[in-house]
Amino acid sequence: MTGAETAPGIVDAHHHVWDLSVRDQDWISGDELAPLRRDFTLADLAPEARAAGVTATVLVQTITVPEETPEFLALAARSDLVAGVVGWTDLTAPDVAYTLAELRAGPGGEHLVGIRHQVQGEPDPRWLVRPEVLRGLSAVADAGLVYDLVVKPHQLAAAVAAAERLPGLTFVLDHLGKPPIASGELAPWAQQIRRLAALPNTVCKLSGMVTEADWASWTTAALVPYADTVLDAFGPGRLMFGSDWPVCRLAATYAEVIAVARALTTGLCPAERHDVFTGTAVRTYHLPITARPASPQETPCA
Repeated sequence: MTGAETAPGIVDAHHHVWDLSVRDQDWISGDELAPLRRDFTLADLAPEARAAGVTATVLVQTITVPEETPEFLALAARSDLVAGVVGWTDLTAPDVAYTLAELRAGPGGEHLVGIRHQVQGEPDPRWLVRPEVLRGLSAVADAGLVYDLVVKPHQLAAAVAAAERLPGLTFVLDHLGKPPIASGELAPWAQQIRRLAALPNTVCKLSGMVTEADWASWTTAALVPYADTVLDAFGPGRLMFGSDWPVCRLAATYAEVIAVARALTTGLCPAERHDVFTGTAVRTYHLPITARPASPQETPCA
């Protein structure tokens, strides 16, 4: 976004883009992921987003190379859709604070809102609480950024510990912490979610659910227990919608992901739905758009 926007529509707080001619996405391998092995650009996303009422997005890193983040920031600077970028930098590097300052000072640097690392791929389940990682996370907090958590259920305990040790850093849990939706299990994932949500410096994305379910036969009903768990634990004021486009395309279209998110939040009052689909993302990421005030019909919630 190049300026403030009043009365935004939906904020899609989590999507990706990539250009395979620029660099490979080495995580896209095997027959199951073959539909993703092509370029996905903002030009591809924009018409789908606009049709769904999305007026602003957060572009999130995909691979752990330093070149990607400045590219994304430059892309955001040219875009009227991307309001923020969650990038990557090496949290274990001794000069992480300097690197973050460089990113903020570079082209599009004002769009940097957070940092993420592919913790889900780390073999050490306690990676997040290594001393060098905590030092890097502290630098993220000092830079006024948030930290996106992409973890699997067995790594949630370390996420809780890191959030406890760094109360000045906001942790945003991507994809509900990847619960085992396909198998229908809730424990121990749900217990760890409640431990994380008990900390005031944590937020959760209502994202990535369809690809944790059975891609070919998922139903909204199968997602309900997981959505209800995070709604109850975090509350709408700390929950934000994200499409996880184009990864979501393995199981659902963009329009279907929006529709299922709406279905999973039908029990909320209008003001609470406004938080999930707009307000939480704007507040958490300090997006350069102005969320509209709630209408008299939206407050208070019964």
